[in-house]
Amino acid sequence: MKKLILFLVFFLSACSAVPTATLAPSLAAPTRSDTPQPTLTLTVQPTSTPAPSATLLPTFTMAPTVTLNPLAVAALRQRQYPGSDLVVEQTLAPGPNYNRYIVSYQSDGLKLEALLTVPRGQKPDTGWPVIIFNHGYIPPEAYTPTGNYVAHVDILSRAGYIVLKPDYRGHAKSEGVAEGGYMTPDYIVDDLNALASIKRYPEADPNRIGMFGHSMGGHITLAAMVISKDIKAGVIWAGVVAAYPELLDWFSTPPATLSTGATSWRDSFVKEFGSPTDNPQFWASISPVSFVNDLSGPLQLHHGTADSEVPYQYSVELEAAVKAAGKTVEFYSYKGADHNLLNTDFNLAIYRTVAFFDRYVKNLK
Repeated sequence: MKKLILFLVFFLSACSAVPTATLAPSLAAPTRSDTPQPTLTLTVQPTSTPAPSATLLPTFTMAPTVTLNPLAVAALRQRQYPGSDLVVEQTLAPGPNYNRYIVSYQSDGLKLEALLTVPRGQKPDTGWPVIIFNHGYIPPEAYTPTGNYVAHVDILSRAGYIVLKPDYRGHAKSEGVAEGGYMTPDYIVDDLNALASIKRYPEADPNRIGMFGHSMGGHITLAAMVISKDIKAGVIWAGVVAAYPELLDWFSTPPATLSTGATSWRDSFVKEFGSPTDNPQFWASISPVSFVNDLSGPLQLHHGTADSEVPYQYSVELEAAVKAAGKTVEFYSYKGADHNLLNTDFNLAIYRTVAFFDRYVKNLK
């Protein structure tokens, strides 16, 4: 891989633009002063960094008599996600070993767009493995399909994956209204329709699909993995993955970079459904972490201890819940790292991410 200097423009869940990140010249394990390097190749499992202990979250089973809110995991499981054929709207300048496109697909009767990369070269007999990339919170008016997460998409694409990065409704040229990632299921629905659409794409292997989410995209990724069985593995960086009662506390004093629209659901939800103490069943029903027994595949978590945007403890607690459910999980902690895992932390985290997807998606038997 040629050495590149790529400008990462992150307007992520509760985060502001970040400085330029220098990419590692190859996927050989990068170094850092406070995190041991994994002594492995990209196809061998790395050693997980120990995480602090956490109080385990109970799993949740929906009672059959409960009226389901549209956000409830059980309600989302009952919906249909037909997606559509992907339509090329624009051909972009290619990457070093992959082609780039803006494509469109259908979700809830809306025409949505996405960034699509497709490897060049000899396609595997079953099609290319796929990563669906779920971006974090970015003010919809600031979001661009090619201006955010440039390095993430580039490295995954170079590694031989089709990458599909959906533009949620109301973002860029996607139709609809951007209501936010927590008060409606809209973005989860859009993501699951993107999943259905990429399964129909002739170049893709419908049985080798992974999912990557950062920040708010981590919430979407976790939800998708307890709703659909088609996601073979997931990676979440600095994810908003706590149960909704914890999110209520977080949104009571949210990071300044979150817009009013991103936080306005909190008071209205408590008024309508009662507090978590008064109505615990409702709050459990809409929390994907309550359903980790149903994860569709292994999960890898990354979080910086100095993240001022999304609490580090969220990933600690998710790891504990997944372990308690007997599922496969890896957690990597980055001492002193921020919400975006910049520079050396970024290089090490993306190396581990590719290794994980290679093991559980690309090399899936």
